[in-house]
Amino acid sequence: MKMKKQVAKLIEQHGTPLFILDHSKLRQNYRTFKKNLPRVQCYYAVKANNHPEIIQTLFLEGSSFDVASYNEFMQIYEYIKHFEEKDQEFFIWDKIIFSNTIKDKETLRKIKRYRPLVTFDNSDELKKIKTCCDTAGLILRLKVPDTGSQVEMSSKFGAEPGDADALIRQAHEEGLVIEGLSFHVGSQCTNFDNYTAALAITAEILHDARKKGYHLKFIDIGGGFPVPYDSQVPEFEKLANLINTECQRLFPADIEILAEPGRFLAATAATLITEIIGKSRRDGKIFYYINDGVYHTFSGVIFDHWLPNFTAFKNGPKEVCAVVGQTCDSFDKISQSVQLPNNLEIGDYLLTDNIGAYSIASSTKFNGFDGARIIHTNLKR
Repeated sequence: MKMKKQVAKLIEQHGTPLFILDHSKLRQNYRTFKKNLPRVQCYYAVKANNHPEIIQTLFLEGSSFDVASYNEFMQIYEYIKHFEEKDQEFFIWDKIIFSNTIKDKETLRKIKRYRPLVTFDNSDELKKIKTCCDTAGLILRLKVPDTGSQVEMSSKFGAEPGDADALIRQAHEEGLVIEGLSFHVGSQCTNFDNYTAALAITAEILHDARKKGYHLKFIDIGGGFPVPYDSQVPEFEKLANLINTECQRLFPADIEILAEPGRFLAATAATLITEIIGKSRRDGKIFYYINDGVYHTFSGVIFDHWLPNFTAFKNGPKEVCAVVGQTCDSFDKISQSVQLPNNLEIGDYLLTDNIGAYSIASSTKFNGFDGARIIHTNLKR
């Protein structure tokens, strides 16, 4: 009842759709990550949600950042541009990584002066880095198992483990420095065997490289840390315990360990309120039309394989309904199988939680519709 009154007040003030971002939850998620993985340096994956206030909150918490583009890099740079030059250089080296394995030449030329950490996974990328950004510290990304993850990565990214030795040697011959190894087991990974396998693969390559005189210092274990979207998702604490145990067993104490959580930090920090703007019965099923959709805040349904959730503020007999978006495109169907009261009317509201990641980050203005209004709560610590 209390939440309903709070939401009603926000709707009265701001209208709908309303994207409510709770910064206390964002901070809680960051601290949970750090508490359970004390050896791991947390690099927030900016692509999950690059909203400026999220960056600010995590910056103040002491987070590092995983960026995929020059624009994302400059978002972080805004917070350090007033630093002394040597402090800027240290922050960029210690707290920013370009984890996109393929970077265009112009981006590489722009970041050369900052001497950043960058990832790569193939010979041609090495040659490009040599030509355009030979000041960078290199992280070799490996292909690892990602079976069962919500978004798989291995089909597009990662060098075959069998090619790692040749790529490390090539980098050395080009006068470049490989600082470490990385992998990504896929986004929303609920199959923890992926981590076990990836860590074992990485450890074998690391120890072999060190025996050959290559001074690798970092291991980047990527992202994939699962969000509790439903009760079937295994607990993060269990995964953290597994990672801690394996890292202690596999890697010497002088190896720094990085990770790139995005979804884990942002997903549960936001709630969306939408309004029913239309209702019809089609082929026996109720269709609720809302003032948002897959081209806007529910873009994760398309780009992230996300299964949305809906809760009504009104009680009534439930049945399987469809919830669809406001655009004139028939593709704009958010879900065709949602248990909702059948007595909802135009002007009623629906709530969707855990929508902080891969939502507004990929929203468009298709059909001329603006995205949800973003409201921040608990900005101050």
